[in-house]
Amino acid sequence: MSDDVQQQPAASASNDGGGSVVDKKNRKPLLIGLAVAVVAIAAIFFLYDVLIGSRSVSTDNAYVGGESAEVTPLTAGQVAEVHVTDTQPVRKGQILFRLDDKDQRIALAQAEAQLEYATRRYGQSLANNNALGAAADATAAQINSAIARQASAKATLAKAQEDFRRRDSLAAGGAVSGEELTSARQALASAQAGAAEAAAAVAQARANTNSARRQEEASVALTRGTSNQTAPEVLLAKAQLATAQLAMERTVIRAPIDGVIARRSIQVGQKIDVGVVAMMIVPVNALYVDANFKEDQLGKVRSGQTAIVTSDFYGDDVEFHGKVVGFSGGTGAAFSLIPAQNATGNWIKVVQRLPVRIELDPKELQEHPLRIGLSMEAKIDLTSKD
Repeated sequence: MSDDVQQQPAASASNDGGGSVVDKKNRKPLLIGLAVAVVAIAAIFFLYDVLIGSRSVSTDNAYVGGESAEVTPLTAGQVAEVHVTDTQPVRKGQILFRLDDKDQRIALAQAEAQLEYATRRYGQSLANNNALGAAADATAAQINSAIARQASAKATLAKAQEDFRRRDSLAAGGAVSGEELTSARQALASAQAGAAEAAAAVAQARANTNSARRQEEASVALTRGTSNQTAPEVLLAKAQLATAQLAMERTVIRAPIDGVIARRSIQVGQKIDVGVVAMMIVPVNALYVDANFKEDQLGKVRSGQTAIVTSDFYGDDVEFHGKVVGFSGGTGAAFSLIPAQNATGNWIKVVQRLPVRIELDPKELQEHPLRIGLSMEAKIDLTSKD
């Protein structure tokens, strides 16, 4: 017993002396086991990275986006009726609201009257062409009458000349009295004046005919090659009528796309101007996801690769399938209001994120609708072919 008592303090002293808790004979197996565990964990991580991790990239920095449509009137007026409200689903072509159309109705009636007036004026122009042509023909007929009178005047002049010549030759012998010679001279002068007058009448008739023809040509030039449907004044009136009809149609504002009404800002009786945003339509069946991946994740990402997207709205039980359709032209920092200036002495590298757009399946969106701005988690399959 004394020996046992002596050995126990010795063992206790050995343990208190700061020696290893593990016996030397057990230390080596433990170190080997620890090394094996470290190697196994490293192998697991390596295999995960090679077989799983390198096959996809994921991020939870993703949000739902969509090409929302702004509803703006193209004509000014007072809001007469509003048929929709916020959160209401609408279909393309559905009436959203109406403007008071009294002014447009008056403008339309004026344009219709102007078209009728232009059509009648064209018919009047055609009738005027015929009248001017008949007048020109009548003036041309007067030329022949004037020429006939000129011929008669010439004949009278020739007779007067012959009478005067004969009497003048007999006057020297006293066979013709002075009074008769004077009478012959007067007759000759009268015949000469008549001939000159007849010649002037022919020239006047020809000038009148030429003027009438020019007036006819000028009038015909306005209608040549046209009809009552293609005349310039008729086309102008038709364009004004089309403008009035378009303004009338624009008093009824319809949905440009399918979607859900958001941000309605008009009320009945409100005066609204052209271009003012009355409401927005969110295309809930044509949404996409902008996933902001780190720049070191995008080396193998290509357009056309498939992606699985989950939403915090529905949880992990609902998966949306989509595909990569494009990359943003720059990082979020590059397009910020005040871009970072890295050319400084205290520059610190920050990993940037680049938005990647993922197009979603419309059928899945119809079954599980999303809304713009919802948080998403996106995972892109790098092994899928584009």
